[in-house]
Amino acid sequence: MAETSGAGGAKTPESEKITINLGPVDLGQIDLLVAEGFYANRTDLIRTAIRNQIARHEDQMRATLARRRIDLGIRRYGRADLERAVAAGEVLSIEVLGLVVIEADVTPELALRAIGSIQVLGALQAPPAVKAALKPRMT
Repeated sequence: MAETSGAGGAKTPESEKITINLGPVDLGQIDLLVAEGFYANRTDLIRTAIRNQIARHEDQMRATLARRRIDLGIRRYGRADLERAVAAGEVLSIEVLGLVVIEADVTPELALRAIGSIQVLGALQAPPAVKAALKPRMT
């Protein structure tokens, strides 16, 4: 039904921007490590630290993904995908760790007919009207 790769459709972003607050000592330590050449910049250190923490919990994450049947990666839903689901009498329960893209050709009405619930651990890209329509179904 929906694509699970970045192929086709609009280009998906390589990253999502987040903002964090750090104390001056932590920030100073990061700057020292960057100045000493351990990392290219603050972002490089922070990404590395996050990846290391995620790797420490990899087994637990994989078990949770399997237990909860959460898809991992990029899932794209276009008008044709959702129309097929509606025609088959299916109501989709979307659970993704990664990125969900609901294409621009999907109307809020179609999204509501086809999607019963949606949980995205990561990022959701969808037309603003579709996001607004699905908001009560997001967990």
